[in-house]
Amino acid sequence: MIVRSLAEIENTDRHIRSKSGTWESKRIVLAREKAGFSLHETVLYAGTETTMRYEHHVEAVLCVEGEAELTDEETGRTHRITPGTLYLLDGHERHTLRPRTDFRCVCVFNPPVTGREDHDENGVYPLLTED
Repeated sequence: MIVRSLAEIENTDRHIRSKSGTWESKRIVLAREKAGFSLHETVLYAGTETTMRYEHHVEAVLCVEGEAELTDEETGRTHRITPGTLYLLDGHERHTLRPRTDFRCVCVFNPPVTGREDHDENGVYPLLTED
């Protein structure tokens, strides 16, 4: 059994701040735990814009605080995301998130991430594995 708090993750190697400066993420469950998924709390900052595409992962995102506009870059369709709203990137969609306020969400990735990932120039996480 693993019991872990967000407070104990603060400022450790599980607390990732993006190179872009648009988000930070606390990686609660990682590939090394061998659970078959990873679980993160992520905050995207108000007034920023982040374009992403997870070529190698499926991601489920549940908004728990804040508000953002989500655009599916493949269809041009836009969605308002508020607390209690989930979106699932099950087709590796290229998407852009524009938080209107600080936007806190809980994210699940499959396959699980290692904790070292950050978006590359195309908004993609590399497929990293545990040694």
